[in-house]
Amino acid sequence: MELIEKRTVKTPNSTQGVFYIDGVSTFVGLEPTDRGLTNGMTLDQITAIKVQNKTAIPTGRYLVTKYFSPKHNIDVPLVNDVPGYAGVEIHVGNFPQDTDGCLLLGTDTGPDEVLNSKTAIAAFYTKFFASVDAGEQVWITYQ
Repeated sequence: MELIEKRTVKTPNSTQGVFYIDGVSTFVGLEPTDRGLTNGMTLDQITAIKVQNKTAIPTGRYLVTKYFSPKHNIDVPLVNDVPGYAGVEIHVGNFPQDTDGCLLLGTDTGPDEVLNSKTAIAAFYTKFFASVDAGEQVWITYQ
């Protein structure tokens, strides 16, 4: 399964995007503020720019695996090997304060928010876990 989070709207408080599953625009996403990080930067460069819990992860392609989240007490998709970050999940949330660097999904957007996150996440998790359980690798590209 190939996922893409295409960042389209950047404000001082958040980053909104279009979320694709296997090339199909499926949901909208919300992340913290995009500060221009890329996975080609050194860890020192990322650390110098990153504002803890308020910075979108670097653009790039990452493996996504199934992970039990102690914070959410359920299995969630985990974005692996993000330089300068740990515990980057895809989970329920509506506002910038609901994410420390994770991707939130919804069905629509408002100013600095995604709407109907529980509905979007339930639909995404069904597809994601079916792929993982079938032995497929899942990758996400942040653009």
